[in-house]
Amino acid sequence: MRVGVASIGISRFGRRTDVNIFELVEEAVREVWDEGYVSPEDIDYIVFTSTGFTPEFSPAGVYIEHLGLNPIAVHRVEAACASGSAGIYTAYNMVRSGAARNVLVIGLEKMNEFGTPGAVEYLARLGSYFWEVRDYGITFPGYYALFMTRYMHEYGATEEDFCRVAVKNHFYGARNPKAQYQREISLEECMGSRYIARPIKLYDCSPITDGSAAVVISSEDSIRELGVDTPIWIRGIGYSSMPASLTGRADYTSIESARRAAEKAYRAAGIEDPRSDIDVATVHDCFTIAEILAYEDLGFAERGRGVELIREEQTYVGGEVQVNLDGGLKAKGHPVGATGVAMYVEIVKQLRGEAERGRQAVIRRGVGLTHNIGGVGQYAYVSILSR
Repeated sequence: MRVGVASIGISRFGRRTDVNIFELVEEAVREVWDEGYVSPEDIDYIVFTSTGFTPEFSPAGVYIEHLGLNPIAVHRVEAACASGSAGIYTAYNMVRSGAARNVLVIGLEKMNEFGTPGAVEYLARLGSYFWEVRDYGITFPGYYALFMTRYMHEYGATEEDFCRVAVKNHFYGARNPKAQYQREISLEECMGSRYIARPIKLYDCSPITDGSAAVVISSEDSIRELGVDTPIWIRGIGYSSMPASLTGRADYTSIESARRAAEKAYRAAGIEDPRSDIDVATVHDCFTIAEILAYEDLGFAERGRGVELIREEQTYVGGEVQVNLDGGLKAKGHPVGATGVAMYVEIVKQLRGEAERGRQAVIRRGVGLTHNIGGVGQYAYVSILSR
């Protein structure tokens, strides 16, 4: 049985002091209904994804009550920053098994109410808390500073190379009305920004974000019955894990779980050469080094040569593999529990040809990819979608 995406919705990302958390989740779900394909009566089950930036310990039931979706059953899925992708994988399996025809996946996070110190401390707990975080005080900028330092040592990359990722992603964020940062930056501006955890600078980091996203995962029969104009099919989902602790890792220049997840997804989807077979991708650029690592873990570039793709602008619109044309986590924002769902929303828009002017990918083969990492790699999901 084929499984696809019947409908999508996404809120505006950013520091959303203009709405409360109930209004924020409603923004994305309202867009789902407004597409005109799916109504609440069509939904068999709801999967809610978040990491805990909420006053409720069990938020799923509270938010669907506000949305008026009772008595549809719901449960919450958590896999750190990959929670959204884990929720979609749950929905995909429910539909593929025949347990449901239409599953609504909702991702939500309102992080700014914690304040910057509180959010940074909470996010650090998504790493190896008892060993590396509590006893040694590392936070996520520190984790990725280790990766960037090692990559520069091994392959001769420079801080300027990573700033090129930030410049690209702000360029496309400026063309995305839902992005947190809707302005371009220069290479000089990025290079002149202050250090957060050397060599990670301010503009190498994704922001603290409030946002929500929603998708309806449906069976092929249901998609046909709903009259979806441009069905987007899920051709394969790969997944893997690795230890949260860095102390036992042999390599700091790759997220091994992402590489394994990609291999599984490619096998399932029949992808032989990702660089030529995939049109557009959203990758988990929580820091600029993470986007370069993703190029290599996904097979878009050989090890140590990911920086060449950004130097040559091959990940811009019209390039060999067009990456993060929504601004990525870097500029669109990173509401951690909603990020994986938002990635699906973006790839569906791109494959439908519905992205805004200036950031619509050139679609040659009708194939897109999402790459979502949780923690420092202990969760990894890669999905292949196609028209």
